[in-house]
Amino acid sequence: MLHLHTISVAFAAAVGAALLALPGLTESPKVAAPPRTAREVRGATPYAQIENEPAPKLIVDDPLPDLLDKGVVWIQYRTENVRIVPVFGKGALSVSPRVGHLHVRVDDLPWLWADASDLNTVDIAGMPPGEHKVLIELADADHQVFPGQSKTVKFTVPKTASASH
Repeated sequence: MLHLHTISVAFAAAVGAALLALPGLTESPKVAAPPRTAREVRGATPYAQIENEPAPKLIVDDPLPDLLDKGVVWIQYRTENVRIVPVFGKGALSVSPRVGHLHVRVDDLPWLWADASDLNTVDIAGMPPGEHKVLIELADADHQVFPGQSKTVKFTVPKTASASH
């Protein structure tokens, strides 16, 4: 005959083993990392001059494939150590943090456009079918390209693309 004490001990042992098998009960609690500061995420404040600013950098992705078959090209980009703003001229060269804009040239045409919108995407519509290339350059406020900060993106618009969007 089982004693009540033996049943209680066996029951407690079974419950304890079951609880230990549950995920997360035997692990030490995880401490959430502190949130990143605004400066870490967004960069320096535009109100303070930056001593010895690091060189500007342009990062350009390949075109998004979503609308190439309709002749629409979206090329995402980002910059480091330069703010893309609609400020131009020699006087803006001494602004800190540094300011600039993009020069965008399609298929070696003799003209280009300046993009100071900082929307993080170059948007070109009405591209005809075939192979194309887009040159994106990071330029200072006086339209001088920062050394080494240009990227050519090559892509093909499918033959099924329409000339209108």
